[in-house]
Amino acid sequence: MSDVEAVPVTDGADDEDEIVIDEASIARHEAEALRIAEALVFASAQPVSTGFVEERLPRGIDARAVLHKLKDEYAGRGVNLVQVDDQWAFRTAADLSFAIRKDETEVKKLSRAALEVLAIIAYHQPVTRAEIEDIRGVQTSKGTLDVLMEAGWVRFRGRRRSPGRPVTLGTTRDFLDHFGLEELRDLPGLEELKGAGLLSGRIPANFNIPMPLGSDDLTDEEDPITQLDLEELGLLTPGGEAEE
Repeated sequence: MSDVEAVPVTDGADDEDEIVIDEASIARHEAEALRIAEALVFASAQPVSTGFVEERLPRGIDARAVLHKLKDEYAGRGVNLVQVDDQWAFRTAADLSFAIRKDETEVKKLSRAALEVLAIIAYHQPVTRAEIEDIRGVQTSKGTLDVLMEAGWVRFRGRRRSPGRPVTLGTTRDFLDHFGLEELRDLPGLEELKGAGLLSGRIPANFNIPMPLGSDDLTDEEDPITQLDLEELGLLTPGGEAEE
């Protein structure tokens, strides 16, 4: 009898109350996590990583899920939360760009040669200068690559494991950000380029566009760039300090 009395009926109600309290507590934690993530991204002048947000959220909160929920909440607003690779930032909605006043100093338009080189690097990376010239059929001037690097869209990736150890080139996170891409696989394919009128209707039958890499990791054919490599390329002074 004592065993039966040890489990009173009222305990069931208490358990339900506890469940309700727990659910309400979880909801509050999630709402607070959304506010924290929103504040972190808004306050940063540069895109922030998922790891950066996760370190500042309460323990046990899935930062990636929080950021994706925040992205959904901002989807229909004038400002959107966009993901670039594994970085997050607030950006003006693409369809409202016409309403934003242009800066007095506009970014200099790229030459046709620079656009061609940028496209080749984006789709064929990792790619060497010699390979770019082979694809274009003409020499590529150093000035063209300098323009793309000064814009922050192209970088040295590594060195190819082949005679002469040529430098390999690739795009940057700023490139993705500028062109509104989350990752390189979001680059338009052959049919999309045709539809946009960017390819001639008389392109060769065997013409194809390679699938870009899904990550910035070095391939098996590349070695990382060392400090000596940077000095050789003129990016570091012999003392080891980066040039302005």
